[in-house]
Amino acid sequence: MTTTRARRTAPRPPVAVAEARRAARGFLESLAQPAVGQDQADTVVLVVSELVTNAVRHGGGAYALRLTAHPHCVEVAVEDPSPRPPRMRVPDLLGGTGGFGWHMVNDLSLATAVTPGPGGGKTVRALLPR
Repeated sequence: MTTTRARRTAPRPPVAVAEARRAARGFLESLAQPAVGQDQADTVVLVVSELVTNAVRHGGGAYALRLTAHPHCVEVAVEDPSPRPPRMRVPDLLGGTGGFGWHMVNDLSLATAVTPGPGGGKTVRALLPR
């Protein structure tokens, strides 16, 4: 099992999300046996992007990203200080206010879980095929 951690306080959301995507790509490229295919890697990076975007947008800007490689899947865990869990919303097709991310994360993942943190906050986890 291989794990990497990144803790960030993001002054600008686009920078935080770009850093998280780069960290995820680097982590995935470092994995040997079994290697992660391009399609699976793109899916992991997309889920990282969505979860970090939500943490930065709704969690006050601070987040911790943890990536863990298991034999048959990759676990993405994003922790933020907000106790509010993600929620399904009707996507906004006209106003550009979002609503697509949590649907997408659930559709792409083998499983998702939201765990309350001991001092408030939460960790959102997604298991993705390797």
